[in-house]
Amino acid sequence: MGKADQAWANRLRERHFPPKRNFLDAHITLFHHLPPRHLAEIKARLKNMAAEFAPPDARLTEIMHLGKGVAFHIHSPELLAMRQELAEAFGGLLVPQDLARPKLHITVQNKVEPREADALFAELSAEFAPRSIVICGFSAFHYRGGPWEAIGSWKFRGQSRPRGY
Repeated sequence: MGKADQAWANRLRERHFPPKRNFLDAHITLFHHLPPRHLAEIKARLKNMAAEFAPPDARLTEIMHLGKGVAFHIHSPELLAMRQELAEAFGGLLVPQDLARPKLHITVQNKVEPREADALFAELSAEFAPRSIVICGFSAFHYRGGPWEAIGSWKFRGQSRPRGY
């Protein structure tokens, strides 16, 4: 995300996400697991895609109740088209969780009691208004059983729009 949007989402996450589970900054997950043995290909594809495409248009459109958490839904056909292109390139490497088209979102609370999620959902819903959000690039991480290790980040700097958009 852009700096201002990242700071806003991180503040919400720090305030509402259980500290013992808050290992990452706020983020938009495109894939849950890509095989580490294909790291060179993953990095090359993200780098090339970021070089080719302009930052995708995106909007926060609603608050999502996750049952035991709360998130902001992101509407971005362009980002979904990029994700689809990557999914096709990684065919055969995706875990079942990554085979379906995701509902893009930023989780600001998870793994809490439902009544706590209900309260935050009500609070955020009362003040929510749809708005644009800046998505400036891709990042990739290794999961290390709690801590996460950054692999790399690539900023969008191209002029193209994704195919199928």
